[in-house]
Amino acid sequence: MILPSKHLPQDRALLTVGAQILTLITCPKTVSAIWEELNIPDTDITVIPRKITYDWFLLALDLLYTLGAIELENGLMARRSA
Repeated sequence: MILPSKHLPQDRALLTVGAQILTLITCPKTVSAIWEELNIPDTDITVIPRKITYDWFLLALDLLYTLGAIELENGLMARRSA
């Protein structure tokens, strides 16, 4: 679930989804803004990635929070500063 395996493709692993989310958090944003930005189709990608569900998105956010990569302040999600 966290890492890709024989039964879980790489694009669905929580670490991969979390990495995609981290690339979107350049400044503090709401969770819904990050979710909407994640679902914008990218025209530069030749292979269309599989869409993730909202619960999988939340699991990836939980993982990032547990790892100390993000924080929530005043309703805005931001990268945690070291």
